[in-house]
Amino acid sequence: MTDKKKQGYTSQDLDQGDEVTWKSHGSTAEGTVEREITERTEAAGRTVDASPDDPQYEVRSEKSGKSAVHKPSALHKK
Repeated sequence: MTDKKKQGYTSQDLDQGDEVTWKSHGSTAEGTVEREITERTEAAGRTVDASPDDPQYEVRSEKSGKSAVHKPSALHKK
């Protein structure tokens, strides 16, 4: 396993439209990156505290069609 795989991704590694996976309730979910969040905002029905130094990503689940927000370290490119 590479260091990048262990650490997840940084903001330079993920772009809008990228297909990603993440762990959700004991299984693996799949979806698409909708946007990078770099400031405090509302996304996926909640307040997200993000910054340029600590970005988060809004992703849309392929299965449910719902949006969720994750830190880059939780996301893995397909």
